[in-house]
Amino acid sequence: MKPPVAVLPPSAQRLPGIDALKALGCVLIVWHHLAFYGPMSDVVYTAAPALMDWLYDDARMAVQVFLVVGGFLAASVLAPQGLAVFRQPGRLILRRYQRLALPLLVALAITTLVAAAVRPWLAHPSVPDSPTAWQVLAHVFLLQDIVGQEALSAGIWYAAIDFQLFVISVLLFALVDHGHRRWPGVPAQAGVLLVVLLAAASLGMFNRHAALDISGLYFFGAYALGMLAWWASRSARPVRWLLALGLLGVVALVLDFRGRLLVALVVALILAALERRRASGRWLDAPWLLQLGQMSYSVFLIHFAVLLGVNAVVSHFWPTQLAANALGMLVAFALSLLAGKALYLGVESRRRPARVPPGVGLSTP
Repeated sequence: MKPPVAVLPPSAQRLPGIDALKALGCVLIVWHHLAFYGPMSDVVYTAAPALMDWLYDDARMAVQVFLVVGGFLAASVLAPQGLAVFRQPGRLILRRYQRLALPLLVALAITTLVAAAVRPWLAHPSVPDSPTAWQVLAHVFLLQDIVGQEALSAGIWYAAIDFQLFVISVLLFALVDHGHRRWPGVPAQAGVLLVVLLAAASLGMFNRHAALDISGLYFFGAYALGMLAWWASRSARPVRWLLALGLLGVVALVLDFRGRLLVALVVALILAALERRRASGRWLDAPWLLQLGQMSYSVFLIHFAVLLGVNAVVSHFWPTQLAANALGMLVAFALSLLAGKALYLGVESRRRPARVPPGVGLSTP
């Protein structure tokens, strides 16, 4: 007998709100990196310090959107009703790795070539050094931060974290499923309890220590809020799920207020409300918004190469001209979207596992 395949019902295969949130997060992350990696932003800072400071310090909290959406989609695939619907966790993890790694490695190859091209004439800390063999190997297995290797591109850490979070979730539900089949006394929905307990530990302990941000445990609290949002949206009695979601978030905020956690809580509640009402609208259904949300991972992977190239050209020809550098940032943003679209159409969208709805389980920006 074949194991059940993780496929969403037609009504849940596409939620415009998810693509809209991912599109917004994608835009903010690209602009955060535009402000973070100069030298164009250094010149623009002289004319718009408040805007550059906000992009530099606060826009990065958009990563919480992807954490919560990731948990939301993971729950929809792994345990739509709180029960595991898969029987081969190893195969599921391997498919996830393939989804993440192939476009990532293509983007890293392009970024490495761009960095080599601009290195001789862009003396700036944002330009990565030539990679070592060990560094490349660490990136191939998404272990660069854990083994202490410098990242070759901006934001690559998130692909590794996304993979860790998915693996943790698969293992939690696989453990409970195995235990239930071997010992029927183990509640079939104990996986939900494990998710909540690990989320509480993440929000109360791991997420309060910045040194742990190389681990999925640091981010699992936000991821679990997304999972609870999914279960709330699908339950006939959503109040208990919303209470668990709210209690986790509020207690963690009282214990140690973190702006990023507040963003995660709000996003989780928005997702639950959108899915319960099957909410849509003209702005959510805008084709450009849906497309940007769908290709957000590819944009996230490739935009650093674009930033390096545009920074190199602008800083070489117009190193101090405000207008040229401001225009350069706008051009870099537009080219990042175009490059992301090319990577999405050429690589990412061609590797979707069969019978899994587009976008499901792939939350990375």
